Amino acid sequence: MKRRRAVNEISRKLEAPERRVCRVLGQPRSTQRYLPRTAEDETGLVQRTIELASAFGRFGYRQVAHLPRREGWLVGKNRVERIWCEEGLKVPQKQPKRKRLWLNDGSCMRRRAEHKDHVLY
Repeated sequence: MKRRRAVNEISRKLEAPERRVCRVLGQPRSTQRYLPRTAEDETGLVQRTIELASAFGRFGYRQVAHLPRREGWLVGKNRVERIWCEEGLKVPQKQPKRKRLWLNDGSCMRRRAEHKDHVLY
């Protein structure tokens, strides 16, 4: 995609023929002239993928790919992965567990429970 844009920019700015620019940059002309086909349900699938990713925060693209299939979408994991990358979706990092409060002299403060199930350690 970047190389295709580069060929277009260079040929427009330098007024050089596309054939010569493609040869210099090593871009096949068949690739340069290829027009990608988008599926009819692409926009709906993109929106649904974003909704599912926000609803199920700890799911990655593989797990999210199963959910639209259950709803009747004809979609594979590779298509969901492509949408996942294009939209910049990520699985958030796990938060670290809370540990005991250690003091500088090597001892630790005991945390006392204020109510039921308050202190886990």
